[in-house]
Amino acid sequence: MENQLTILSESLDKKLEVLQKIREYNKRQEEIFSAEKVDMSLFDDAVEEKQRLIDEVVRLDEGFEILYEKLAKELEGNRQRYAAQIRELQAKVAKVTELSVSVQAQEARNKKLVENYFARERAGIGQRRKNAKSAFDYYKSMSGAGYVPPQMYDNKQ
Repeated sequence: MENQLTILSESLDKKLEVLQKIREYNKRQEEIFSAEKVDMSLFDDAVEEKQRLIDEVVRLDEGFEILYEKLAKELEGNRQRYAAQIRELQAKVAKVTELSVSVQAQEARNKKLVENYFARERAGIGQRRKNAKSAFDYYKSMSGAGYVPPQMYDNKQ
């Protein structure tokens, strides 16, 4: 029982560590999209690494839940005996929850930054398209390609 509680505690420690890393990648993403010139390769790298970390968090969560379900019944009868470990686990769960909420808030802010970036890019593409069409129309009119000389038709033959 002691070993299993220790494993739960270590699992929460590892999850805290991984969430901190995710938080750092979120900060990196924020810096990327707050910069004057956005480097999409840096963003792609950060997304790939962050996905690996998210997969690790999911794996840790699944393992924690499985082990906790096995221990929950045993802990109910011996709550006094393991009170110190239970309090420690509760404190760690609170930290994990707090950090998870913080990461989710960062994700929401970053999502808004990414949406704004792509909206600006779409607007820029639209403007470039208009400029290209205007330039082509100007070229066409100046080269005479669009010019049709007046035609006179003699209807009396």
